[in-house]
Amino acid sequence: MTWGLTLRPWRSGSGKAAAAAAALALVLTACGGDGDSTSSDGGRTTVRVAALPLSDCAMLYIAQNRGLFKKEGLDVRVQQIQQSLQALPALSKGQIDMVASANYVTYFQAQDQGTLDIRIVAEAIRAAPRMMDVLVPKDSDIKTLADLAGKKLAVNVLNNVQSLTFNEILAKQGVGRPVYRQIPFPQMGAALDKGQVDAVHAVEPFDSSIQDELGARVLVDGSSAPVESIPLSGYITTERFAGKNADALARFQRALKAAVKLAEADPSLVREVLPTYTKVTKEQAEKIDLPVYPATMDGTQLARLTELMEKQKMLKKPIDPATLLVK
Repeated sequence: MTWGLTLRPWRSGSGKAAAAAAALALVLTACGGDGDSTSSDGGRTTVRVAALPLSDCAMLYIAQNRGLFKKEGLDVRVQQIQQSLQALPALSKGQIDMVASANYVTYFQAQDQGTLDIRIVAEAIRAAPRMMDVLVPKDSDIKTLADLAGKKLAVNVLNNVQSLTFNEILAKQGVGRPVYRQIPFPQMGAALDKGQVDAVHAVEPFDSSIQDELGARVLVDGSSAPVESIPLSGYITTERFAGKNADALARFQRALKAAVKLAEADPSLVREVLPTYTKVTKEQAEKIDLPVYPATMDGTQLARLTELMEKQKMLKKPIDPATLLVK
């Protein structure tokens, strides 16, 4: 299988989900109403993409900045969001065409519940060493995973990919689970500093930021066995959009693959683009731990995630991701 580019790097945050979702709805309403969301202007197809300010979206912005979408005849319009969950209603209503760096767990659950018929356009990232860590205060009494049992651990969204993968790490070690608390990534550092939680499960660029600012200690690498290299996020659209816009999606896929190829040849491109759409500084971008950016989709790898979801009863029925891939 082709893994694409592997790098190392950082993370970012969100306000109240409801307020952010409302703000997103207002912006999207201003951009256009329900229904078909692509339009042709002078031969160029418009694709509206909601994206998170995370390292996951690096290929999206490289493709945008390097004119790769334009070369494919696409006008890609990016609207930032803070949580994948916020984009679900807009995607369902056709107010956006795609969610970049979409948390797979959220969208597989929507597929399972029948609220959305999803299609996966491309993989965004897979886990890489040290790109997401469980952090504790430097003077914490929590020294081992066993010490974390019953303690308060912050995750960005409850019952999602962070707890899903961390539960597997705990099971492998044969230790009990913590009590998960939902705290947006940008607020995790403050919550840890004030003692509102005992530990945080942070992703880049927030992971490195919390360590730098608070001297927080890494308790465990959240990307370690048995969840190493597992797919974490992707580019998600709907069956309705995919069915009507196969050619546009093929062009979108080619542009993303071209971005991965550029980054493979010059890895500095990823670190250069991060400060342009996240709160990561140029200095921070030089040292944060980056994920894997796959060049191609792999249904077998994606099935690792859905199988974990079934095991932890996060799905009512089995899902075969291979049937959801846009080819």
